[in-house]
Amino acid sequence: MNIKNNNIAELEKVCQDIRERILEVVSKNGGHLSSTLGATEIIVAMHKVFDSEENPFIFDVSHQAYAHKLLTGRWLEFESLRQFGGLSGYTKPSESKHDFFVAGHSSTSISLGVGAAKSIALKGQSNTRVPIALIGDGSLTAGMVYEAMNELGDLKLPLIIILNDNEMSIAKPIGAISRVLSSAMAGPFYQKFRNHTKHFLENFGEGAHYIGKRLEESLKLITPGLMFEEMGIEYIGPIDGHNLTSLIETLEKAKALNKPVIIHAQTLKGKGYEIAEGQHEKWHGVGPFDRKSGDANKKVSSKSATQIYTEALLHLANHNEKIVGVTAAMPSGTGMSKLLETYPERFWDVAIAEQHAVTSMAAMAAEGFKPFCTIYSTFMQRAYDQVIHDICLMDLPVVLTMDRAGIVGEDGETHQGVFDVSFLRAIPNMTLLAPRDEKSFHQAMGFAASYDHPCGLRYPRGSFYENDLVESTPFVLGKSQLLRATQSNVLFIGYGNGVGRAEAAAQLMDSEMSLLDLRFVKPLDEEMLSNLSKTHKQWFVFSDTSKAGGVASALLEFLNDQNILDVSVHSFEYSDKFITHGNTTKVEESLGLLPSQLAQSVKEIIKA
Repeated sequence: MNIKNNNIAELEKVCQDIRERILEVVSKNGGHLSSTLGATEIIVAMHKVFDSEENPFIFDVSHQAYAHKLLTGRWLEFESLRQFGGLSGYTKPSESKHDFFVAGHSSTSISLGVGAAKSIALKGQSNTRVPIALIGDGSLTAGMVYEAMNELGDLKLPLIIILNDNEMSIAKPIGAISRVLSSAMAGPFYQKFRNHTKHFLENFGEGAHYIGKRLEESLKLITPGLMFEEMGIEYIGPIDGHNLTSLIETLEKAKALNKPVIIHAQTLKGKGYEIAEGQHEKWHGVGPFDRKSGDANKKVSSKSATQIYTEALLHLANHNEKIVGVTAAMPSGTGMSKLLETYPERFWDVAIAEQHAVTSMAAMAAEGFKPFCTIYSTFMQRAYDQVIHDICLMDLPVVLTMDRAGIVGEDGETHQGVFDVSFLRAIPNMTLLAPRDEKSFHQAMGFAASYDHPCGLRYPRGSFYENDLVESTPFVLGKSQLLRATQSNVLFIGYGNGVGRAEAAAQLMDSEMSLLDLRFVKPLDEEMLSNLSKTHKQWFVFSDTSKAGGVASALLEFLNDQNILDVSVHSFEYSDKFITHGNTTKVEESLGLLPSQLAQSVKEIIKA
């Protein structure tokens, strides 16, 4: 959609059409709603002033980039948003030349912008190209943002940062005054005046320079931009993030400055859909819903693993005042909301700051508390160094509870929780365990609460596989549970939710096989595995984890160390590739992981 020649009235109509299209599709498919509705005018203004093929458009997290997709030739295809084989819910260069970078984790945009600015400078294109980074105020809690701004302020390379502020409250009188001053500061008159004044005062000694500096800073103090200015980045704002005239004029001015600029734009989350306006977490990411009422279309019948986690942790916290916990900006998604409400002095949401979350809990463990650090599997990757250096090196009893372990569905490549076993298993002093159902989850949590060393506990998005297996027994360090023993040569080994997957496949087999709930992938139950290797020569591994360095790898290492050479191990873990987005069942079908497909694969291997 070419909007370069559109006037303001026409652009406002474009914004209305975009919001209507977003609501039409997201209400059917689910997706990120409030943030992308709130950023619509900003993105339209970006496309009005800049060419997204020439200038890198960098969206932090990028779940707010739906308007960008609609403006870059994906209007009809938008119907397939987040569907298997359809458009990604995030920016993706393989999907469009207008998407500069893959983004799904927060706080990377300014670093990407600095890298792009360096590249543009080296190519000698700084006079014709400039990166534009759109970042939300929530992303400013991550330290990576300040590392990038620290270098940017030193390099002074052209980079436009748009701060989409949809939560900060700035009083109207202050906002009105600062908008006038900020607009003036961005204009050519003020820039020339400041430079001429600086050179003039340099000739009149230190006293005159001091007076001039204080005068300039007194003007800046009534704006929220002093911090950015002190870092060497020009600040403009706050401006109305829904006023197209103001946005376009400000972007034009920032473009002309040819230096690092941050534009502070205030927006309303959910703008244009009254039910979602002003709401925060509830309307951030949604499933299909009824547009008239705002009610979800699909009711979840089975209790989710996240709900079980909340119940288990609350029970433990009620009986042990030493139990504390933290989450990083996802209290509802991780099941921590109830804990924060019940014990606000013992449980914290530290915002998008996974590294800080982990290290702060390490210090609390050193002080004698029992921390539960609750973060999605995909986001635990962001704190890997802290897990090694600040927890495991000192052998501190922090529990890493990882929600969304395994395939997460429509969020796709950036959010699949498949690597935690692989990267945590390599760390000394780390213990890894996983429950298979509700009762075993409570038992696993009880074990973790009393364990005096680091441990990682993973659980899936949604519900566990339902099964009629024997009842779970209490967790004991490094001990598995043999759920079914047969005279068969075949052994199914499940880890976590993989136990239910293994049983579902077994139910479709003509013959019986033994079934082992591994429970611990580190340490392994060597005694049980040694005994089973004498009678079961074909092992099949079921786990929602990456095959590389995963559960089967741990078993093969054990067999090799024990010089057991007559057992074959077949893994049904995820192969060495990033897993696409889409309905979980369809994604699993594409990977050959549905129970019927697994049963058929096992039959073929056994017959071979």
